[in-house]
Amino acid sequence: MIDINIPGFRHLQLSDLVLDYNGTLATDGRLIPQVGETLAAIAEALQIHVITADTFGLAQDELAGLPLSLTIAPPENQAETKLAYVSDLGTERVVAIGNGRNDGQMLKAAALGIALVQSEGGAVETLVSADVVSTSILDALELLRQPRRLVATLRS
Repeated sequence: MIDINIPGFRHLQLSDLVLDYNGTLATDGRLIPQVGETLAAIAEALQIHVITADTFGLAQDELAGLPLSLTIAPPENQAETKLAYVSDLGTERVVAIGNGRNDGQMLKAAALGIALVQSEGGAVETLVSADVVSTSILDALELLRQPRRLVATLRS
């Protein structure tokens, strides 16, 4: 669990990390270097969940052996599917990270939503739904490993 009070924002007690795959953890279906090792380290504090439409069909192989659960979502109603997944976990305990238009609702619902703009871009409505925007998945994950960075960004 990650337990941190952010003055003027909220007290976060996070137990679950929900991530998109393509555009978030992967580029063109391939896991971004160092992401696997970083996720393994974060798994000591948070339960990790990846939910994806798996556009390139590589998520299962690329994530094999990592301490996480993988859900392949159907191609239709992805935004609603991701939102329902986060809601089932308990939105008040979830940090969600994504970049696509279908990630916006889950980022908005989560206790902490982090939007990414990497090489595959980021949907504007998703950026607006997030609490934090990052230009690197490694930087976004490092916010969870060094939560005082979140205080510096989100306090008011």
